[in-house]
Amino acid sequence: MAMREIRTVGDPVLRTPCDPITTVDDRVRSLVTDLVDTVDFEGRAGLAANQIGVNLRAFSWNIDDEVGYVLNPTIVELSEDYQDGDEGCLSVPGLWYPTRRAWYARVVGVDLDGNEVIVEGTELMGRCLQHEVDHLDGMLYLDRLDRSVRKKAMRAIRDQLG
Repeated sequence: MAMREIRTVGDPVLRTPCDPITTVDDRVRSLVTDLVDTVDFEGRAGLAANQIGVNLRAFSWNIDDEVGYVLNPTIVELSEDYQDGDEGCLSVPGLWYPTRRAWYARVVGVDLDGNEVIVEGTELMGRCLQHEVDHLDGMLYLDRLDRSVRKKAMRAIRDQLG
């Protein structure tokens, strides 16, 4: 098992847009194994490559006992209906804040063999897909918070860091 350390807020890799994967080689295969192994724990919904320090466009998910991955994901559809639930992040440990997301999301990417992968879902899966693609674009869910809530979140993060 290749459980990787998760980078936390303040690490510049989390703010750097990830590069597309142009060649599937042993490094990319190892990355997918690490992403799947690291997300496959209770309470973990998704994990982007930059959260484990790798600047490539890939993420894994663990929703409703289904663990999977996608390379070079792009959001191709979002519903007009929204959800307003609390969201958390492995890179912002212990903090949950109300984050508006589309109710439904569809992502298109590829697998390790270059085959097209379509991942879609509502509620938690829809939220996960949007959250992980944001990571790959160098964004944290904190960036989507209402201004007053974001100020509260940033204060909580500073307090955690001491």
